[in-house]
Formats: sequence, structure tokens, C-alpha cells
Amino acid sequence: MSYGPLLGLPHVDAMTPAVLTLAGPVTRDEMTGLCDGVRALLEATGGGVVVCDVGGLGPPGLGAVDLLARLELAARRAGGRIRLRDPDPALRALLHLVGLRFELEGQPEQREPPLRVEEEVEPGEPAA
Repeated sequence: MSYGPLLGLPHVDAMTPAVLTLAGPVTRDEMTGLCDGVRALLEATGGGVVVCDVGGLGPPGLGAVDLLARLELAARRAGGRIRLRDPDPALRALLHLVGLRFELEGQPEQREPPLRVEEEVEPGEPAA
């Protein structure tokens, strides 16, 4: 049997989010293209998350904060969100300082702490 050429996008595993690698300082002109890229990745994969590898972004500053805020806004408008991979600790601190919260790759989900086992004490015995 033979099949004709496949139309559309190749099969994409929905469990593996798309990755956008950010390298070097990003200019204002490049921001628009990156925002368009995030929207395109969300549409192409059908997933709700784009992982932004920010390890090569360079020294953290307000330019990086502005870029990440714009990427998150573009993702939200497209029905998704971004997740950060390999952020510099200074970038994480700066994002926290300006009030932006991003999900970090490899970070455990926020859950309630496990409950401790409480031993039953017999009446009249001192508590341990």
C-alpha cells in the first residue's frame, strides 16, 4: 500500500510541551517575533504550555522581565502559558521583586505538606 503525502502538521506528543530557546539580549524588534512564535507554537502543538529556556538570556534586567511578561501575555491570549527552564537565580529574584510569578520547569507542584502521624496517648500518660 502507498499513501499520499500527509497534510498538516506531523504528530506531536501533547504531553511534551514545545520549547522556545531565548539566547542573548533581545531587542525590541525581536520581541514581536518571539511573541508571534509563542502563539504559533501553542497553535501548532495544541498544548497549553510553551517552555521558555532562559538559561542563555544573559544578565537579568528589566529588559528580560519585559520580554517574559510580553511572552506570558501572548501565551495567555492564545489560551496557554509559559514555563521557564533554567532561570538564573538573580532573574527569579527580580521576577519575584516585580510581582511576576512563573511556573518553573522541574519545580514540584505547590501542595499541602504531608500530614504527620500522631500517636495516641493513653489517659494518664505524659505526652512524648
